[in-house]
Amino acid sequence: MPRSVNAVASRRRRKKILKLAKGYFGARKNVLTVAKHSIDKGLGYAYRDRKTKKREFRALWIQRINAAARMHGTTYSKLINALNQKNIGLNRKVLADLAMNHPEVFQEIVKSTN
Repeated sequence: MPRSVNAVASRRRRKKILKLAKGYFGARKNVLTVAKHSIDKGLGYAYRDRKTKKREFRALWIQRINAAARMHGTTYSKLINALNQKNIGLNRKVLADLAMNHPEVFQEIVKSTN
């Protein structure tokens, strides 16, 4: 009986990893074991940093809102508290965009909370 090897599946597995490693430098792009390690690390970093990206953007929005609020004589925490009490449902992303690109609209929002 002939020897049975699963060449099709194993080649597909190797090609999948080397395809993910395309663009890497040196042995990382063409040596399977090195590429596998690099891909595993890279996918782990990608998963972690998708969460970190959200955290960093929220911090940036808060800084922008605080800077704009202080220009109008209030602080970030007082502004957010007043917005919540008045049931104005604007999130931080929208508020930061208004503060940066439409300061007159942001000023009206600040005035409406007082």
